[in-house]
Parts: sequence; structure tokens; C-alpha cells
Amino acid sequence: MSQRLEGPRRAARAGRALVVVPIAWIVAVSVIDVLAPPDIHLGPLLVAAPAITPLFGGPRTVGLVAALAVVAQTVIGVLRDPDELFSANHEAQIIALVLVGASLVIFCVLRERRARELAQVRYVSEAAQRVVLPPLPREIGPLRVGSLYLAAEAEAQIGGDLYAAVRTASGTRLIVGDVRGKGLTAVNDAALLLGAFRGAAHRRASLGEVVAHLDRSVCGDLMEPGGADRYGETFITATILDIPDRGGRVEMVACGHPPPVVLRDGRPTTMEARHPAPPLGLGELAHPRYDVDSFDFGPGDLLLLYTDGVTEARDSTGAFYPLAERVTGWAESDPDAFLGRLRRDLLRHVGGHLDDDAAMIVVERAAASRP
Repeated sequence: MSQRLEGPRRAARAGRALVVVPIAWIVAVSVIDVLAPPDIHLGPLLVAAPAITPLFGGPRTVGLVAALAVVAQTVIGVLRDPDELFSANHEAQIIALVLVGASLVIFCVLRERRARELAQVRYVSEAAQRVVLPPLPREIGPLRVGSLYLAAEAEAQIGGDLYAAVRTASGTRLIVGDVRGKGLTAVNDAALLLGAFRGAAHRRASLGEVVAHLDRSVCGDLMEPGGADRYGETFITATILDIPDRGGRVEMVACGHPPPVVLRDGRPTTMEARHPAPPLGLGELAHPRYDVDSFDFGPGDLLLLYTDGVTEARDSTGAFYPLAERVTGWAESDPDAFLGRLRRDLLRHVGGHLDDDAAMIVVERAAASRP
């Protein structure tokens, strides 16, 4: 909470310091106008003071500066020629300052209200994100794990990318996926799939049976009232893995999702599925068989799982992010350190802003894995 408030506090202190600028402008214009020849009138320049104040000040500060500008315009009229104070020209300048000041105050009030609404929306979305998609534990059995979620929209850090991990009697089951679409509908579909995965992963069922259950869960949700119009159009790409505790090969079912990457001594290997399955939610249409693939994942290796927001991220020329090429030779063995470098490299590739959400998981089997 203190870190959340520190930014607004620094901005408030900077705003109080910058208020000197419009006040100094009012003083300078007033002095020059009083000392200038009678045929030179600089009073209209006073409007610049309240005009620049909203850049760093709120409604009260803008109102104060506008009032000072009106007072300064009145003082100029009195000192130059008391009779000129009641002239039509001088009164028009004062009325113009009052109208401009009032308009700027109203603008600042509306801006602050909008900023509070956006802050509340972001707070709620972040809370929902933590509930639907909490960060994975750093240690899951003998595995060390790092997870990262990068939202494309800064105002609402929530989307349809998902991941989860569940302990079983003999290992760890992982899922990483991406819901087609965006917004609250995608979040609802992601929450549904994660709940079904956590419930099914504990059962003494094969990986293929678990995936079949997940597909039925997604299809069943689409058959509910209000979901029929999305049937056949909404689906979830996913990769589901079973990582045994005591070594052995990792089992995998890939449902239309980008393949995992295993890094061994800095050399990446893309684990393409030999028996790919269609995305979850299309089972009633495709009637697939969920055959299980497997690959080696030994001590000291890093396993990288990700969504297509990573590999489909484009630079200014439209080139996709070459994941396997970029991570070649990376020496980071800690999952969090690896993800930190991957995040920096990905954002540098796209110029700091992603067009799609991206989720990443890095898993390390420690060199001396404990059962």
C-alpha cells in the first residue's frame, strides 16, 4: 500500500513546486504591463497562467491561479489608469479570465473523477487477476518455478491467458492456455477451465483422460443458456503436462497451443507434439483422441511454457519475436532470473507495448531433485 501511495505523493510535491511558474508569470506580466508605454497592453497574456496550471495542478490550484490572474488584471487597470478599469475593453479581459478559469476548474474536476474511476477499475482488475490467476509457488515438489503475466492493456491487467499447477501423488501437473477472445467472457472461460483442471488433476486418471474431461467442461459451459451463440466459435488452446518427481519423461498433450521449449546448457529444443489435438471446446465437433507425447526433462534443464502473445509479438517492422533464437546461450538457471531477462528482451523487441496478453512459466528440475 505504501508503494502504491508513494507515486501520487511525489506527483503532489512536484505540483506544489511547479505552481511557482504561473505565479511568476503573473507577476512578470503585471510589472511589465504597468511599466510599459500606454499604447502597449500585455494583460491578455495573463490567461497563459491558468492555462498551463492543469498540467501539474488540481482544481484548487487552477482556481487559485485563475483568481490571482483576475486580481492582477484589476491591479493593472488601477495602476495604469483608474478610469480604464471600467472601460469595456478592460471588463472584457476580466470576464474572459473568469470564464477561462472556471472552464479549467471544471475540466480538472472531471479529469480527477475520471482518474479515480480508472484507478478503481485497475484495482478491481488486479484483484480479479490475483484470484483467477495467482502466481505459481516458487517451489512445487522438486521443481523450481517462475511465472509471469504481461497484460497488453495497462488500464485493466486481466485477460484470457491462464496457467496453473497441481500436485499429484507422483508428480506435478501443469497447464498453460489461451482463451479465444478478450474481456470478461474470456476471464470467465479461463476461470472455468482452471477450476475444472484443479478438480480433475488430483484424480488417479491418465493425462489423456484429464484433457478429455477439460474438453467436456468447456463444451458443457457453451451449452448453458447464454453460451449457445458461442458454440463452435469459442475455444481454448492449451498444453497440459505431467512432470514426474523421480525423473523420467514428461508427458504432454498439446491442444492447438505453442510447443514448450527445453533449454539444456543454453541450447533450446522445441518440443513439437507428434499427436496434436484440437483446442479445448471443439471436441464435440472434432471427436479427437488425446494421445500423449513425451520428452526428456533432466536435472538442470529449464522448461519454458508460454502463450502466443510471446511468439506473435511484433517489432516495428512486423517481425515476430524469435523465441528459440533469442534464448539461445542464456546462462540464467534460476526461473525468476530467466523470466526477468525474457521480459526485458520481449518488451525491447516490441518497443515497450504488447498487442496481446502474454503468460510465461519457467520450470527447473534441480540438479539434486528430492522426492
